Amino acid sequence: MRWLRYWRIRFRRRFLRPLRHFNRTVERFAGDILYDRSRSPMAVGVGAVLHLLSFPFRLLVYLRHLCYLHRILRPQYLGCTVVTVGNLTVGGTGKTPIVELLARELARRGRRVAILSRGYRSRSQPPLAGLLRLISHRGEPPPRIVGDGRSVLLDSAVAGDEPHMLAKNLPGVVVLTDKNRVRAGHFAIKHFGCDVLLLDDGFQYRRLHGHLNLLLIDSTRPFGGGKLLPRGILREPPSAMVRATHILLTKSDGAMDPAREAALVRHAGPGIPILRCRHAPRTLCCLQGDGDLPIAFLFGKKVALFSGIASPDGFEAFVHGTGASVVLRRHFPDHYRFSEEDVQKIFGRACERGAELVLTTEKDAVRLESRWIYPLPTYYLRIEMEILHGREHFEALLQRICAGEANGTVAGAAAASCDGVFSCPGSNSA
Repeated sequence: MRWLRYWRIRFRRRFLRPLRHFNRTVERFAGDILYDRSRSPMAVGVGAVLHLLSFPFRLLVYLRHLCYLHRILRPQYLGCTVVTVGNLTVGGTGKTPIVELLARELARRGRRVAILSRGYRSRSQPPLAGLLRLISHRGEPPPRIVGDGRSVLLDSAVAGDEPHMLAKNLPGVVVLTDKNRVRAGHFAIKHFGCDVLLLDDGFQYRRLHGHLNLLLIDSTRPFGGGKLLPRGILREPPSAMVRATHILLTKSDGAMDPAREAALVRHAGPGIPILRCRHAPRTLCCLQGDGDLPIAFLFGKKVALFSGIASPDGFEAFVHGTGASVVLRRHFPDHYRFSEEDVQKIFGRACERGAELVLTTEKDAVRLESRWIYPLPTYYLRIEMEILHGREHFEALLQRICAGEANGTVAGAAAASCDGVFSCPGSNSA
């Protein structure tokens, strides 16, 4: 079988490696346009075309909103408390730490919690398997059980990065992935007896009625530059904030610019609770399993950083603020699936520059294989969400869920009040 191995290696070098490099280049270029990181003639030209395409996208968003507003499309009710956690923009606001905090606190108070995730960038069902199911009339496959509350059952490639990380960090909490989260909710209630469902990245998933809608907003870029997809990172205009029952400002230092806060209140309506929170690094977790270290360990150390997340600036700024000497920074596209070759290149350059350790994020760590060789000590930064202002609103939220008082009246009234507030296509509110 030596000849087969030879041709496999040649195929990988000749075709797969250039294709992977091309995909990375395209994703990086697209990210530069979405986040306005490049002003090159090519980026400006492509951005102008994408800006024209954002008008049909705005129209589709508006028509979808009207369908739900006038009950042409109807959300489904599952008979238990449903809490959605989401944002207006694509990625980068810290949904996963908030979902983890909510799930942990609710489980500690005796609730049976299930997290329902879409499983973004997870391994999809093979086309042949789908065809066989269609021919045999077996219907859709059941939701994937990432964690049953006792153990983690699927790796990050099958489950997705965030669901795998949540299942690993939350014993006693069920984690399911399915694009149809109504079906996943029924499954969680029937098979696990769950009484609280948390929808990770569920603000735009209106098929399932959310009794409480938690909207996360990046305090450094509240409206993501003001441009809708595909030109910018906004999924909906800011006027969609009126559907939220709570607003959480992430990446906050506790203070808030009065002009920005006035803009939030103007879009969301007066009286809505606004909480300010930040990502609080807690510890350095060793990838090789040699024990955890305090954050202060980074002081004076030569550190190599790599990450494949939407917004790596906060991660890198924090490491720099610890007094560490950053000798290498490597950025990959969001949710990038690392290969052994990528890891070898990173560690090769880190060794050349005299790095004493390599550091990455927790989301990236779930995509690293334990069987790979790591020449340097490798750690990931364990992050938790810390509420700086509005803790009383968070406690009231937990008490309301635990007491079973969360019902559809608040969210329904908020959705109904969207009439006339939601921006029409072509308006300037976004």
